[in-house]
Amino acid sequence: MLESRFRKFLFLVLMIAVSIGSVAAQSISKPRRAKASAICGNPTARCISSVTFEPNDLPFRIPKNAVIFDTELFYAVILKSVAASDDDCNTFVSEPERITAQALFPDRKVFTSRCYEPGNLFYTNISDKHRIMAVYAGTTLAESKRALEAVKATGKFPGAYVRRMRTGFNGT
Repeated sequence: MLESRFRKFLFLVLMIAVSIGSVAAQSISKPRRAKASAICGNPTARCISSVTFEPNDLPFRIPKNAVIFDTELFYAVILKSVAASDDDCNTFVSEPERITAQALFPDRKVFTSRCYEPGNLFYTNISDKHRIMAVYAGTTLAESKRALEAVKATGKFPGAYVRRMRTGFNGT
């Protein structure tokens, strides 16, 4: 009988130890990062977002009430880059030039960066001293290489290259 009580006691102690260990492990686990937003890289497909994008923007899904939100990493083929100073908001690739490039890639969004201001999109991995025109090239390196081949096949953008980046929105 004493041995039976001891086994029950030992079992209870063991169960408490396992429970405490489980709770401790949960409290030291890494916090989860908010899921990054998906790019709407095909201009012919509908993009459901709480924000209205400018024609030159690379649209992505932004949930309601989002203030600052960024996208998943993606690849872009940089078609053109123009030099501009940090505070020069009048230098960028023109909209007619973007539209001409867009006609070459009807199922891949051609986008341009502008001077960053709240309410506009920002693009990472681009110098503040340059504005770009790029075509969305997907989320994988293999897809970006195929997009670069398609760009080079046009013969219109001889200096084109692939860049990995994010875009984001600051609605403050």
